[in-house]
Amino acid sequence: MTFHDHFSEGSAAYREARPTYPRQLFEWLAAASPATTRAWDCACGNGQATVPLSEFFDEVVGTDASEKQLAEAERGPGVVYRRATAEASGLDSATVDLVTCAQAAHWFDHAAFHREVRRVLCPGGLLAVWTYGVHSVSPEVDPIVGRYYRQIVGPFWPPERTHVDEHYANLPFPFSRLTTPEFEMSHSWDLGQLVAYLDTWSATREFKKSNGRDPLEIIAGELASAWVEPSDLRTVRWPLTVLAGYCGESAGS
Repeated sequence: MTFHDHFSEGSAAYREARPTYPRQLFEWLAAASPATTRAWDCACGNGQATVPLSEFFDEVVGTDASEKQLAEAERGPGVVYRRATAEASGLDSATVDLVTCAQAAHWFDHAAFHREVRRVLCPGGLLAVWTYGVHSVSPEVDPIVGRYYRQIVGPFWPPERTHVDEHYANLPFPFSRLTTPEFEMSHSWDLGQLVAYLDTWSATREFKKSNGRDPLEIIAGELASAWVEPSDLRTVRWPLTVLAGYCGESAGS
């Protein structure tokens, strides 16, 4: 499989501007896992899920195909980073209690990834993948960002982004799904932080490459008016969709 690298460019900005996941998610994953000896965080990027997992697991192996993302990854006790694809982790068979993938499973060769998951998981091990779509801020801000997402940079999203828009409803997941709690990311951001986040979108970068200008300039004035005071902090929310299931329990079984 060819690795489609959408995130090496601007990896430092990605580390600084992307939202982080709630602690409650990692607490639940640890409680649902058959053991907490070792976790594999696949397509770990800059370690946004890898390091929080290390609070609950003795060892967490974070893998990513992007050297630049790994270079920006946060370090922590018990955390090991390796360059590897989702479909070929390099891990020994039956050595992992939990496999996670945060906001990246839609990029994979799903059949190959699931074969790798079955190989590396211990009997009864857990696979959990999650995603988040467009955030919400306020009735004044949300329509502007929605237009930016769908109309301005919309044509520049890779086709795999459809899975995110569908909240992973049609993402291949050949395991019987667990009932998961509702999780949400939430941050207090000023306008500059929101714009920095929008600038990390792969569609924003592709627009820049194709048009030679910054698409955020198109909505800058409108967004500033809706925000009123750029330094004001507003709550930004992203509901998480989590798919989780145990190895050996196939969908439909």
